[in-house]
Amino acid sequence: MGSDIVCKGLAMIETAGAAALAAAGPEEAIRALAQGCFDLLGDREAHARPGALKPGERDYFIAGSFFVTPDRQYHMLVGSIGFPPDQERLLVPIDGGHPGRVHASRRKLLLENTDEHDGFRQYLKTSRMGSTIFAPILWQGDFHGMLIMAAQARHAMRPVDLAILVACAQVAAGAWIAHGGPAWLAATYPPPNAFKVNREGVDQPG
Repeated sequence: MGSDIVCKGLAMIETAGAAALAAAGPEEAIRALAQGCFDLLGDREAHARPGALKPGERDYFIAGSFFVTPDRQYHMLVGSIGFPPDQERLLVPIDGGHPGRVHASRRKLLLENTDEHDGFRQYLKTSRMGSTIFAPILWQGDFHGMLIMAAQARHAMRPVDLAILVACAQVAAGAWIAHGGPAWLAATYPPPNAFKVNREGVDQPG
């Protein structure tokens, strides 16, 4: 791990963590942490490497979180950064793709190049992401959700980025509970602007 990104990561966690604790509510708290990750994490030069982007793709990042819905049927997008506006309340089946794997394993996950993972599914309506990281949000042994970040460029997300995301997920757990996240989720779900996808991905039959 480069010392520069680690130092910047610590500073980001301090600033974003303070913003999360001072936020007006649970989604605002999660978005503060997601924004900190979005602004800092990922190799911003990865897109320039041969093969990092396929024809028609572009260099961009997304961040946010998925929380398990009260009926435990879906992961619901919360506090998103960079997602299409009509996917503000993206709902992914609880066992769908790699969010489903993180839920089942309760462990962090790095996919440096999603092309190398047959089980990767596209849930973002605009494009398939090339590199992604996941960090579980746990509270007293219970799985509530996960922080996520992704880039279209392959190999943009690195082990150091995952390590910082995991640290942010610890802060996210405390902020989520402190701001009454479970009660907010119960009142918000099912959302009127739900964008449901199936296990096989957006725009796929079934």
